[in-house]
Amino acid sequence: MLQVNRATRILLTAVASVAAAGLPTAPSSAAGHVEAAPPPVRDEDRSGDHLTVTVRHAGGDADGTYELYCRPVGGSHPDASGACAAVDRSTRWGRETFAPVPDGTICTMQYGGDATAHVTGTWGGRPVDATYSRRDGCQIARWDRLVPLLPDLARSS
Repeated sequence: MLQVNRATRILLTAVASVAAAGLPTAPSSAAGHVEAAPPPVRDEDRSGDHLTVTVRHAGGDADGTYELYCRPVGGSHPDASGACAAVDRSTRWGRETFAPVPDGTICTMQYGGDATAHVTGTWGGRPVDATYSRRDGCQIARWDRLVPLLPDLARSS
């Protein structure tokens, strides 16, 4: 009986620590069951990878709307191969590749300029509709993770 109580205390302490640290936990459904992360992307899901990238206020030739196809690589994006590789690097099982910065995240107060980007389409069989800016350190880091899908503005800063 002592081992069960001790094990239960350890488990409750661990759960409380995760919650106090603000770490993500699995959301539960209305029925009280834990929802699983989405399944990993299969190769057959990847044949339809197509993104439209619209960049504004970045300056120079970076502004515009570009089409990107991956597997096979193509489209009007100026660095289609590099852009597909950048998105592939950011794709992780159970994580949304184009997710916004989570609410409540503490970000450095720096300004990376007026540039914005809007990415729409399909990636890994899932719809994409994501907006990017460079208004603080978190947004700048989120943008820079997808260079060259998004223009490399760190070099021009």
